[in-house]
Amino acid sequence: MPSHLLRSVFFAGLALGMPTAFSQPASETTATKPVETAAPRAVVVDFENETALNALAAKGKTVVFFFASWCPNCRATVSELNARWADVNPDITLVVADYDKEAGLKAKFGITYQDTFVLLDEKGNATKLWNGGGVAGLNANTSF
Repeated sequence: MPSHLLRSVFFAGLALGMPTAFSQPASETTATKPVETAAPRAVVVDFENETALNALAAKGKTVVFFFASWCPNCRATVSELNARWADVNPDITLVVADYDKEAGLKAKFGITYQDTFVLLDEKGNATKLWNGGGVAGLNANTSF
């Protein structure tokens, strides 16, 4: 499956699994009918360019995931993230980068293996790299 299609499936699965906050019109809100809001959730976006990536990093905790559509470990990671997205640290922005197409980004972070995650500092520099680990690895490497 082409990587852009698999990422679309990933994003669609995450979108379907993420509840949205909503509020009721003022006329329907009463003391017996509270307004519900959803808990904060992690965000997933596709890598666009380094300028956009640096802007995300400046706003908060950002992790780049180097994904390859032909990689069985990457597909397993995406499957687990789809199934357990609610368990992912809600402070994270996960940026999915195409391992086969983003040679410059791989070189910048020294990436030599797909299914690699990179935690960025507020300036967009790598502070931690790890391979695989799914939700547990993502949370363990971004909790501080």
